[in-house]
Amino acid sequence: MTHASASTIAPDLALIEQLAHEAVMSLPEPFRKAATMVLLRVEDFPPDDILDAMNIADPFELTGLYEGIPLTEKSVSDQPAGPDVIWLFRRPILDEWMERGDVSLGELVTHVTIHEFAHHFGWSDDDIAVVDPWWE
Repeated sequence: MTHASASTIAPDLALIEQLAHEAVMSLPEPFRKAATMVLLRVEDFPPDDILDAMNIADPFELTGLYEGIPLTEKSVSDQPAGPDVIWLFRRPILDEWMERGDVSLGELVTHVTIHEFAHHFGWSDDDIAVVDPWWE
């Protein structure tokens, strides 16, 4: 029986989650602490209800999603419906990573993670560029 080496196996959900947590830990304070209050979910593909709600036919089109109320819009009178969630979708991320071929998987996961947190924090493109030099 042959055993596959780490270099011949597609990165799994746990690795994508680990890279996303590393991206959160790289955020500057005070964003890092606030980001740790957001639930990170890593799935192979977006659930059908999310795709339907967003009118997306091809699940490979969505690499990540912020689900919640941005901090810039929250009110103390809001009744929490549950935690804010950052979704990362492994297969679309891997597809983009392979198609691009010019960034590491860690860089891509960091970019997607920070982009989704930008929705949570209400950041502009300029704000994102300070944290994620992807745009340079």
